[in-house]
Amino acid sequence: MPALAEACLAGGARFLQIRAKHTPSGALLQICEQVVAAARPAGAVVIVNDRADVAALAQAAGVHLGQDDLNPADARRILGGFAVVGISTHSLEQARAAARAPVDYIAVGPVFATGTKPTARPVTLEYVRWASANVNAPWFAIGGITLLNLDDVLAAGARRICVVSAILDAPDIVKTCRAFKDRLPSAP
Repeated sequence: MPALAEACLAGGARFLQIRAKHTPSGALLQICEQVVAAARPAGAVVIVNDRADVAALAQAAGVHLGQDDLNPADARRILGGFAVVGISTHSLEQARAAARAPVDYIAVGPVFATGTKPTARPVTLEYVRWASANVNAPWFAIGGITLLNLDDVLAAGARRICVVSAILDAPDIVKTCRAFKDRLPSAP
């Protein structure tokens, strides 16, 4: 995992999420500590999926929560008020609730079918368009985004994206990260 993080950093990624759902806590902590150490010199932000406790121990910047995880206020109690807390949303109602929660960003998706969540129903580009017009907090389009469909996601209003499979499955991770970064608009 640290080698993957280093390749993503070399490709220009500056926001890394560690997602290892079935990794035992001790091993997850070790991975997180290594990735945080690798990311720090690049000025990159590292967040941990689901596990505020591991994020705190690893001194990661924060946590990404799913709808069935800790609520954002409890995650902040563990991590402190300055931590980055994000949450996934899969519907307009969830996005509206997230906008009222103590979160720093909202994930909108999965936009397309994705192998990382094979049972999740895609929310489609309509949800991305809705988020673009209605969500004032920083938000990311996530789920099944590739270099082939990126233009559609951007045309729907996304300015930030999360990518997993298109990077993990790439023959050249550094080049793929650069290609995504080069096609994204400058962050506001």
